[in-house]
Amino acid sequence: MAARLAKHYTILHNQFPSRHTETLVAMAVYHKDRLDWVCQAVRSILSQTYTDFVFFVILDGEVPAKMVSELKDFAFQDNRLVLAQNEKNSGLAASMNHALEWGMTLSPEYFARMDADDESVKNRLERQISYLNKHRNIAVLGTALTEFDEQGRQVGSRTMPASHKQIVHMLPRRCSLNHPTVVLRYQVFHDGYRYDSDLNNTQDYFLWIELASQGYVFRNLKDKLLNFRRVNDFYKRRGFSKSVNEFRARLRAMRQLSRLSLFNLVYACGVLTLRVMPAKLVKLAYRIDRHFLERFVKH
Repeated sequence: MAARLAKHYTILHNQFPSRHTETLVAMAVYHKDRLDWVCQAVRSILSQTYTDFVFFVILDGEVPAKMVSELKDFAFQDNRLVLAQNEKNSGLAASMNHALEWGMTLSPEYFARMDADDESVKNRLERQISYLNKHRNIAVLGTALTEFDEQGRQVGSRTMPASHKQIVHMLPRRCSLNHPTVVLRYQVFHDGYRYDSDLNNTQDYFLWIELASQGYVFRNLKDKLLNFRRVNDFYKRRGFSKSVNEFRARLRAMRQLSRLSLFNLVYACGVLTLRVMPAKLVKLAYRIDRHFLERFVKH
């Protein structure tokens, strides 16, 4: 039977045999996710070369019965997969908070993100966990990624600045970590930090700003350890709400990181203006931004 752990979500399947794991991997699935992509994402985690993890997959509200059935099949085949369900669609932040709270009882060292339409490279977790084990000062570790379209064709890549100094320097202008690639040290959550569940988007950006302002150390690997799905409406999906939240995040970063400047203010206003323009202009701006990001990373 499903066990009720909290008023917000239910555990549908849990046969994890241990009371401890080094890493909790968390992924949320909702009704608009494509079943074939979800299955690819799940397989990419369960086939990792690194094995000391529990994979917490949470259904964010009602999803198609076929998807529930497929995920239960995965869970019966691999007892590292724990399946849960939110009572209603609560959003990514709430889902991730549920996952990390549930994982506390297993005393993990690390919390790894995964998205339901992406694929992790086979050695992704091994590479990141090994790096964090060797560099105890780093609290948040991201990686580069490769971008694929809906047909599985490679259409680009995204490499973020590597050093803590570069990452924090860039935060007032852009989110400088690829969120689906991130592994966080669980100590961050023991210290009381969480995703802001009042936000429907940009939760990661606000969390990075908060952590950076408190002195936590960041790092990005240049290894492309995730295949990121860039669908056809990628340039349209941000919407006005996400654009406004990104603008708010930039203002917060300027204040909390003492980076208030005319250049950063003009940049934030310019990006907000571009976000509400036609998709063709947004696409052009995205390419220009990518060009300057690559130049920044190289230097």
